[in-house]
Amino acid sequence: MPGTNRQIRLAARPVGELKPEDWAHVTEPAEAPGEGRFAGRTRFISLDPAMRGWLDDRPSYLPPVALGDVMRAGSVIEVTESNHPDYRPGDHVVGTFGVQEYVVSGGKGALKIDPALAPPSTYLGALGMSGMTAYFGLLDVGALKEGETVVVSGAAGAVGTMAGQIAKVKGCRVIGIAGGAEKCALLTEELGFDAAIDYRSEDVRKALRTHAPDGIDVYFDNVGGDILDAALTRLAMHARVVICGAISQYNNETAVQGPSNYLTLLVRRARMEGFVVFDHAPRFAEAARELAGWISDGRIKVKEHLVRGGVDDFPATLQMLFRGENTGKLVLELD
Repeated sequence: MPGTNRQIRLAARPVGELKPEDWAHVTEPAEAPGEGRFAGRTRFISLDPAMRGWLDDRPSYLPPVALGDVMRAGSVIEVTESNHPDYRPGDHVVGTFGVQEYVVSGGKGALKIDPALAPPSTYLGALGMSGMTAYFGLLDVGALKEGETVVVSGAAGAVGTMAGQIAKVKGCRVIGIAGGAEKCALLTEELGFDAAIDYRSEDVRKALRTHAPDGIDVYFDNVGGDILDAALTRLAMHARVVICGAISQYNNETAVQGPSNYLTLLVRRARMEGFVVFDHAPRFAEAARELAGWISDGRIKVKEHLVRGGVDDFPATLQMLFRGENTGKLVLELD
């Protein structure tokens, strides 16, 4: 067992964009596992847009990260020492273990994974929360049907890449909205999207009229703001708008920008529904089996953006999400 444990803790409630002083870089004595517990070295840490919301002291689907606490994060650890009957040294385990080098756990919320079936990082993305979010958001909340037109914002991100590919598996026409020519080319040339819109260089409303002339049946929104407003103008009759996230709004210092075109929901007899993936937890195993099958037969390609470094690189790596610098699932791989 190592003598020390490097951690990232929340030092201050951020206002607007995250700043270095919002974080505390702490070295603590490493804890030894007691009876019924195991210890492990962190191998991979998940970075997700939702993390920004966890830092604000306001009501949400999870309590905020408390000041002084280790930053909440999903991670994969490799067990190094165990006094728990279900875990042995060498096991790989995924769970919400936080941003720290070493972990001691009693196993609550932990899941053993098999690195022989998929790389460990994939259990944080395509076979983890990102994949689950896309799967249930589209199929349950979006009530997707074959032949429909689906538009995905934030389409080159962890959830967006999965959502678009799942829609293609289900026989839909898929349009992705992303930032930059390189990301748009990835969507159409590698991931099979039917069209891509570069919001940095194109008029999104005009492009949606071109690519979705008969309207949008399902809009999977990861972005909010102006792009959500643009999509609302193109809804088909009985469309479904799936609110997954709103990354364009997370760093606002003023009130969140709500949709001004919401009356389209009335005119088109459409519905807009938010969801939290944890509500579908009883069916995660079912979804993982189906997703793993699609990945295995090549119908879904896993896109990951791995950044190698140490725990102290977490704050700077997290900022990549809000600058649009990642393609696919962003993961910090610890040296």
